[in-house]
Amino acid sequence: MLIWFLPVFLIFLMIGLPVFFGLLAAPGILLWLSGQQSDITLLYRNVYNGMDSFPLMAIPFFMLAGELMNKGGITMRLVEFSQAFMGHLRGGLAHVNVLSSMLFAGLSGSAVADTSALGSMLIPAMEKQGYTRTFAAAITAASSVIGPIIPPSGIMIIYAYVMGESVAALFLAGIVPGAMVGIGLMLMVKLMANKYNFPIASRKYTWPERGQASLRAFWPLLTPVIILGGILGGIFTPTEAAAVAVAYALFIGFFVLRTLTVAEVPGILIRSGMTSAVVLLLVGAALAFKTVVSLSHAPEQLAAYILSLSSNPLVLLFLINLLLFVVGMFLDAGPAIIILGPILGPIFISLGVDPIHFAIIMSVNLTVGLATPPMGLVLFVASAVSGERVEAIAKAILPFLAVEIAVIFLITYVPAISMTIPRLTGFAN
Repeated sequence: MLIWFLPVFLIFLMIGLPVFFGLLAAPGILLWLSGQQSDITLLYRNVYNGMDSFPLMAIPFFMLAGELMNKGGITMRLVEFSQAFMGHLRGGLAHVNVLSSMLFAGLSGSAVADTSALGSMLIPAMEKQGYTRTFAAAITAASSVIGPIIPPSGIMIIYAYVMGESVAALFLAGIVPGAMVGIGLMLMVKLMANKYNFPIASRKYTWPERGQASLRAFWPLLTPVIILGGILGGIFTPTEAAAVAVAYALFIGFFVLRTLTVAEVPGILIRSGMTSAVVLLLVGAALAFKTVVSLSHAPEQLAAYILSLSSNPLVLLFLINLLLFVVGMFLDAGPAIIILGPILGPIFISLGVDPIHFAIIMSVNLTVGLATPPMGLVLFVASAVSGERVEAIAKAILPFLAVEIAVIFLITYVPAISMTIPRLTGFAN
């Protein structure tokens, strides 16, 4: 009977039950019906055990660092920097939107933070320049998925925690794929700008003016250098790097830029605490859900079924990408990774796929799912920020989703895209 846990969970999602409660209710009900009351205790105890982890402390720290930098006016400096280099192009503000997302990704690692921080600033600005509000919301949502791909990345921390992989290796493997998504979106913006005659955001900045914009953005842009440099240099662990990011955000907010005040700190702590609590509760519930998955022997049955479809790893990777894409439409990336990672990872590793390569395939695919209709989380955030209907944004985002899907398949079939940097730095074989 336990094999029915997934269909029951999906039914709960379709009727609107929050993911956290669905992850616990579906297996809990089936365990009760199966007469396995002792396992119900194990299920709910694992909610706490799933959150009680030192590596997972990196997630609230990175979220707090992102809140501090956003409140401290750092987002504005990144936008100004992007406009100095991209604003003179046709469709300049759309290009600025994408480049700002790529830069902001190195600070927060969160698609939701990217959408809310940049969207509240750029969507009204794009509308004033003649873009439709729907298009502005769509490009903001599409570019925000770069946040969890370029390091630091919350979902890669979760994957590393669940699968026992190196956080540093995953961070390094995400750099090129994240840049490819950004460049691909810019190419699509260029094609659309020429076709629809998008406005030019500003005059072309002189190099001295670009230098000044770079200086104003210097301290924020130093953040990913400190994080990655410290991890790769062995100075601190990824969890300690997150704490360093918070300390650095406080330092530049209070003493360098002087854009933060003591009175703003409680609100920042409350917002980041609430966001972190949601993520950690989902992680705990998903790990508890995983307990029932193992009891049901579903991983073994699914593995046998997948291997029966084909013995060719290339065909199986194509099919798994389709599966992950569909899963990403309905389930948030963190819980999806915790539930499916232990099931799918060993299958493909046994077929000769590098574990870091598969981690990036899975992470990028499920991250793109955050912007995929009908349940993509950033679509709802973009809707809340812009005031546009989710359905309208979902339609406008389709050309950008096509680009992101193309990048997913490139990453899948050209392992060097994600594996070169980890190999060069000694973090992968």
